[in-house]
Amino acid sequence: MALSPGTLAPVFTLVNQNKEPISLSAYRGRNVILVFYPAAFSGVCDAEVCAFQNALGRLNSADADVIGISPDTPFSNRMFREINNLNFPLLSDLNLDTIKAYDIVFENFAGIQGFTRCQRATFILDRDGIIRYVNVTPSPGVEPNYDEIFAAVEAVEA
Repeated sequence: MALSPGTLAPVFTLVNQNKEPISLSAYRGRNVILVFYPAAFSGVCDAEVCAFQNALGRLNSADADVIGISPDTPFSNRMFREINNLNFPLLSDLNLDTIKAYDIVFENFAGIQGFTRCQRATFILDRDGIIRYVNVTPSPGVEPNYDEIFAAVEAVEA
């Protein structure tokens, strides 16, 4: 079960699409939306990152930064970012340490024995790094409720 609202978000340092280290602690003082997606270039993941990109103005107005996280390589994430014209970082959790820390491991992804990914999950963190909202879809093939997520981001700002 994913971490609950009210919990201090586990900190991490992961490499972005350019193989540069990015730490969650660098975002302290801003609201953060962590968007965990299981696999770049899958239809639902494409739709999800594009939904966040399309709402970026609204989310930035709520003083919130979007960070995408997946178990994909930085090379895949770089191409995924370019193809979808994303203006937020995509981080690679190659060892699944962050995915495990947020308790959103998905075993046997796509019915493939031993293939571990993450659940499709969104965490909203406040300026102090406290989790204020969690959305984990019932299946990786299901998109989250974006209106609910965006409203939750704006409520954190209020």
